[in-house]
Amino acid sequence: MDPMDYLRNCLTHPSMRGLNVNDPKTTELRRTIIKTNSFLRKVYESWYGILLNKFREINGRILELGSGGGFLAEIHPKVVTSEVFYCSHVQIILNGETLPFSAGTLSAIVMTNVLHHIPNVRKFFREAARCLHPGGSIALIEPWLTPWSRFVYGHLHHEPFDPITLTWEFPATGHLSAANGALPWIVFERDRAIFESEFPEFQIQTIQPIMPFRYLVSGGVSMRPLMPSWSYHFWSNLENMLKTRNNDLAMFAYINISKVDY
Repeated sequence: MDPMDYLRNCLTHPSMRGLNVNDPKTTELRRTIIKTNSFLRKVYESWYGILLNKFREINGRILELGSGGGFLAEIHPKVVTSEVFYCSHVQIILNGETLPFSAGTLSAIVMTNVLHHIPNVRKFFREAARCLHPGGSIALIEPWLTPWSRFVYGHLHHEPFDPITLTWEFPATGHLSAANGALPWIVFERDRAIFESEFPEFQIQTIQPIMPFRYLVSGGVSMRPLMPSWSYHFWSNLENMLKTRNNDLAMFAYINISKVDY
Protein backbone atom coordinates (compact mmCIF):
# COMPACT_ATOMS: atom_id res chain seq x y z
CA MET A 1 0.00 0.00 0.00
CA ASP A 2 1.18 3.50 -0.85
CA PRO A 3 2.37 5.31 2.32
CA MET A 4 -0.11 8.15 1.80
CA ASP A 5 -2.96 5.68 1.27
CA TYR A 6 -1.95 3.95 4.49
CA LEU A 7 -1.86 7.29 6.34
CA ARG A 8 -5.29 8.29 5.00
CA ASN A 9 -6.67 4.91 6.05
CA CYS A 10 -5.28 5.32 9.57
CA LEU A 11 -6.68 8.84 9.89
CA THR A 12 -10.17 8.08 8.56
CA HIS A 13 -12.89 8.54 11.17
CA PRO A 14 -14.18 5.07 12.14
CA SER A 15 -17.82 6.02 11.56
CA MET A 16 -17.05 7.20 8.01
CA ARG A 17 -15.39 4.04 6.74
CA GLY A 18 -17.05 2.54 3.70
CA LEU A 19 -19.85 5.10 3.52
CA ASN A 20 -21.23 6.51 0.29
CA VAL A 21 -20.66 10.29 0.43
CA ASN A 22 -23.65 10.78 -1.89
CA ASP A 23 -26.03 9.14 0.59
CA PRO A 24 -28.09 11.70 2.58
CA LYS A 25 -27.47 9.57 5.68
CA THR A 26 -23.75 10.35 5.36
CA THR A 27 -24.53 14.08 5.37
CA GLU A 28 -26.69 13.63 8.47
CA LEU A 29 -23.80 11.75 10.13
CA ARG A 30 -21.38 14.50 9.20
CA ARG A 31 -23.68 17.02 10.87
CA THR A 32 -23.54 14.93 14.04
CA ILE A 33 -19.74 14.83 13.84
CA ILE A 34 -19.55 18.61 13.39
CA LYS A 35 -21.80 19.27 16.36
CA THR A 36 -20.22 16.72 18.73
CA ASN A 37 -16.55 17.36 17.91
CA SER A 38 -16.16 20.56 19.94
CA PHE A 39 -12.96 21.57 18.12
CA LEU A 40 -14.63 21.17 14.72
CA ARG A 41 -17.78 22.93 15.91
CA LYS A 42 -15.66 25.95 16.87
CA VAL A 43 -14.13 25.91 13.38
CA TYR A 44 -17.61 26.11 11.87
CA GLU A 45 -18.64 28.82 14.31
CA SER A 46 -15.60 30.81 13.19
CA TRP A 47 -16.57 30.35 9.53
CA TYR A 48 -20.17 31.32 10.22
CA GLY A 49 -19.03 34.44 12.04
CA ILE A 50 -17.02 35.48 9.00
CA LEU A 51 -19.87 34.75 6.58
CA LEU A 52 -22.54 36.55 8.58
CA ASN A 53 -20.47 39.53 9.67
CA LYS A 54 -21.98 41.92 7.15
CA PHE A 55 -25.41 40.26 7.01
CA ARG A 56 -26.54 40.35 10.63
CA GLU A 57 -28.64 43.46 10.11
CA ILE A 58 -30.15 42.33 6.80
CA ASN A 59 -33.90 41.85 6.97
CA GLY A 60 -34.18 40.28 3.52
CA ARG A 61 -34.00 36.62 2.60
CA ILE A 62 -30.61 34.91 3.00
CA LEU A 63 -30.25 31.57 1.22
CA GLU A 64 -27.71 29.02 2.40
CA LEU A 65 -26.68 26.40 -0.17
CA GLY A 66 -25.57 23.00 1.11
CA SER A 67 -27.00 23.27 4.63
CA GLY A 68 -27.17 19.52 5.25
CA GLY A 69 -24.02 19.10 7.31
CA GLY A 70 -24.00 22.39 9.17
CA PHE A 71 -25.94 24.44 11.70
CA LEU A 72 -25.89 28.02 10.36
CA ALA A 73 -29.65 28.43 10.89
CA GLU A 74 -29.12 27.91 14.64
CA ILE A 75 -26.92 31.03 14.63
CA HIS A 76 -28.98 33.11 12.20
CA PRO A 77 -32.59 31.84 12.28
CA LYS A 78 -33.64 33.92 9.26
CA VAL A 79 -31.39 31.89 6.97
CA VAL A 80 -33.30 29.74 4.46
CA THR A 81 -31.60 26.33 4.47
CA SER A 82 -31.28 24.13 1.40
CA GLU A 83 -29.69 20.92 0.20
CA VAL A 84 -29.62 18.86 -3.00
CA PHE A 85 -31.45 15.99 -1.27
CA TYR A 86 -33.76 15.53 1.68
CA CYS A 87 -32.31 16.16 5.14
CA SER A 88 -34.51 16.28 8.23
CA HIS A 89 -33.56 19.84 9.23
CA VAL A 90 -33.41 21.48 5.76
CA GLN A 91 -36.22 23.65 4.42
CA ILE A 92 -35.77 23.44 0.62
CA ILE A 93 -34.41 20.82 -1.75
CA LEU A 94 -32.71 22.51 -4.68
CA ASN A 95 -29.82 22.36 -7.10
CA GLY A 96 -27.48 25.35 -7.10
CA GLU A 97 -27.67 25.48 -10.88
CA THR A 98 -31.44 26.16 -10.75
CA LEU A 99 -32.74 28.36 -7.93
CA PRO A 100 -36.53 28.38 -7.31
CA PHE A 101 -36.77 32.07 -6.47
CA SER A 102 -38.20 35.04 -8.31
CA ALA A 103 -35.87 37.66 -9.74
CA GLY A 104 -34.40 40.08 -7.22
CA THR A 105 -35.86 38.38 -4.15
CA LEU A 106 -32.66 37.32 -2.34
CA SER A 107 -30.49 39.60 -0.23
CA ALA A 108 -27.60 37.17 0.05
CA ILE A 109 -26.44 33.66 -0.77
CA VAL A 110 -24.00 32.00 1.63
CA MET A 111 -22.26 28.65 1.50
CA THR A 112 -19.53 26.69 3.24
CA ASN A 113 -17.48 24.31 1.09
CA VAL A 114 -20.21 24.06 -1.54
CA LEU A 115 -19.18 25.99 -4.67
CA HIS A 116 -16.52 23.43 -5.58
CA HIS A 117 -19.25 20.75 -5.74
CA ILE A 118 -21.33 22.55 -8.40
CA PRO A 119 -20.60 20.83 -11.74
CA ASN A 120 -21.53 23.84 -13.89
CA VAL A 121 -20.67 26.87 -11.80
CA ARG A 122 -21.53 29.30 -14.60
CA LYS A 123 -25.18 28.23 -14.27
CA PHE A 124 -25.02 29.04 -10.56
CA PHE A 125 -23.62 32.52 -11.15
CA ARG A 126 -26.29 33.24 -13.76
CA GLU A 127 -29.00 32.10 -11.35
CA ALA A 128 -27.46 34.06 -8.49
CA ALA A 129 -27.34 37.20 -10.63
CA ARG A 130 -31.03 36.74 -11.43
CA CYS A 131 -32.20 36.05 -7.87
CA LEU A 132 -30.15 38.61 -5.93
CA HIS A 133 -31.43 42.12 -5.70
CA PRO A 134 -29.01 44.96 -6.63
CA GLY A 135 -26.41 45.26 -3.90
CA GLY A 136 -26.96 41.66 -2.79
CA SER A 137 -23.98 39.46 -2.02
CA ILE A 138 -22.58 35.96 -2.30
CA ALA A 139 -20.38 34.98 0.66
CA LEU A 140 -18.35 31.79 0.58
CA ILE A 141 -15.86 29.77 2.59
CA GLU A 142 -14.04 27.53 0.11
CA PRO A 143 -10.82 25.55 -0.30
CA TRP A 144 -7.97 27.69 -1.63
CA LEU A 145 -4.76 26.93 -3.47
CA THR A 146 -1.47 27.58 -1.67
CA PRO A 147 1.71 25.51 -1.55
CA TRP A 148 0.58 24.10 1.82
CA SER A 149 -3.00 23.35 0.80
CA ARG A 150 -1.89 21.73 -2.43
CA PHE A 151 0.04 19.18 -0.40
CA VAL A 152 -2.80 18.59 2.08
CA TYR A 153 -5.61 18.37 -0.47
CA GLY A 154 -3.48 16.39 -2.88
CA HIS A 155 -2.38 13.74 -0.37
CA LEU A 156 -4.75 13.67 2.60
CA HIS A 157 -8.15 14.71 1.24
CA HIS A 158 -10.63 12.42 -0.48
CA GLU A 159 -11.99 14.97 -2.97
CA PRO A 160 -10.42 15.79 -6.36
CA PHE A 161 -8.20 18.87 -6.33
CA ASP A 162 -7.08 19.87 -9.83
CA PRO A 163 -5.73 23.42 -10.22
CA ILE A 164 -4.39 22.87 -13.75
CA THR A 165 -7.64 21.90 -15.48
CA LEU A 166 -8.60 24.34 -18.22
CA THR A 167 -12.33 24.12 -17.57
CA TRP A 168 -14.61 25.26 -14.75
CA GLU A 169 -16.88 22.25 -15.25
CA PHE A 170 -16.63 18.61 -14.16
CA PRO A 171 -18.87 15.55 -14.60
CA ALA A 172 -21.93 15.41 -12.34
CA THR A 173 -21.11 11.92 -11.08
CA GLY A 174 -22.60 12.42 -7.61
CA HIS A 175 -23.94 15.24 -5.45
CA LEU A 176 -20.90 15.24 -3.15
CA SER A 177 -18.36 12.96 -4.83
CA ALA A 178 -18.31 15.23 -7.89
CA ALA A 179 -15.98 18.10 -7.07
CA ASN A 180 -12.86 20.07 -7.80
CA GLY A 181 -11.52 21.63 -4.62
CA ALA A 182 -9.36 24.01 -6.66
CA LEU A 183 -12.37 25.48 -8.49
CA PRO A 184 -12.81 28.59 -6.28
CA TRP A 185 -9.14 29.52 -6.78
CA ILE A 186 -9.46 28.88 -10.52
CA VAL A 187 -12.54 31.09 -10.88
CA PHE A 188 -11.61 33.95 -8.57
CA GLU A 189 -7.81 34.00 -8.84
CA ARG A 190 -6.39 32.28 -11.92
CA ASP A 191 -9.34 33.12 -14.20
CA ARG A 192 -10.47 36.28 -12.44
CA ALA A 193 -10.41 38.29 -15.67
CA ILE A 194 -12.67 35.69 -17.31
CA PHE A 195 -15.11 35.82 -14.40
CA GLU A 196 -15.23 39.62 -14.50
CA SER A 197 -15.77 39.57 -18.26
CA GLU A 198 -18.53 36.95 -18.21
CA PHE A 199 -20.30 38.28 -15.13
CA PRO A 200 -20.03 42.09 -15.16
CA GLU A 201 -23.03 42.25 -12.83
CA PHE A 202 -20.77 41.00 -10.02
CA GLN A 203 -17.89 42.74 -8.29
CA ILE A 204 -15.35 40.81 -6.23
CA GLN A 205 -15.16 42.58 -2.88
CA THR A 206 -13.00 40.31 -0.75
CA ILE A 207 -10.66 37.35 -1.14
CA GLN A 208 -9.15 36.55 2.23
CA PRO A 209 -7.03 33.38 2.62
CA ILE A 210 -7.66 31.84 6.04
CA MET A 211 -7.19 28.92 8.40
CA PRO A 212 -4.08 26.88 7.55
CA PHE A 213 -4.29 24.44 10.47
CA ARG A 214 -7.48 24.44 12.52
CA TYR A 215 -9.70 22.48 10.16
CA LEU A 216 -6.94 19.97 9.46
CA VAL A 217 -6.13 19.24 13.10
CA SER A 218 -9.84 19.09 13.99
CA GLY A 219 -10.11 16.04 11.75
CA GLY A 220 -12.83 17.64 9.65
CA VAL A 221 -15.89 15.60 8.75
CA SER A 222 -14.05 12.47 7.64
CA MET A 223 -10.89 12.13 9.74
CA ARG A 224 -10.08 11.41 13.35
CA PRO A 225 -9.50 14.51 15.49
CA LEU A 226 -5.77 15.15 15.72
CA MET A 227 -5.87 17.62 18.59
CA PRO A 228 -7.92 17.89 21.82
CA SER A 229 -10.63 20.54 21.98
CA TRP A 230 -8.80 22.50 24.69
CA SER A 231 -6.01 23.30 22.20
CA TYR A 232 -8.35 25.23 19.86
CA HIS A 233 -7.31 28.67 21.10
CA PHE A 234 -3.62 27.79 20.74
CA TRP A 235 -4.16 26.96 17.06
CA SER A 236 -6.34 30.03 16.56
CA ASN A 237 -3.71 32.28 18.08
CA LEU A 238 -0.98 30.64 15.99
CA GLU A 239 -2.96 31.28 12.82
CA ASN A 240 -3.61 34.89 13.81
CA MET A 241 0.11 35.37 14.32
CA LEU A 242 0.95 33.87 10.93
CA LYS A 243 -1.79 35.39 8.76
CA THR A 244 -0.17 38.81 8.55
CA ARG A 245 3.11 37.23 7.51
CA ASN A 246 2.36 34.41 5.09
CA ASN A 247 -0.82 33.59 3.18
CA ASP A 248 0.99 30.66 1.53
CA LEU A 249 -0.15 28.49 4.44
CA ALA A 250 -3.90 29.05 4.07
CA MET A 251 -6.17 26.08 3.30
CA PHE A 252 -9.36 28.09 2.76
CA ALA A 253 -10.49 31.51 1.62
CA TYR A 254 -13.36 33.79 2.52
CA ILE A 255 -14.76 35.23 -0.70
CA ASN A 256 -17.40 37.94 -0.98
CA ILE A 257 -18.84 39.18 -4.25
CA SER A 258 -21.65 41.67 -4.65
CA LYS A 259 -24.20 42.34 -7.38
CA VAL A 260 -23.61 45.78 -8.81
CA ASP A 261 -26.24 48.31 -7.84
CA TYR A 262 -26.62 50.35 -11.01
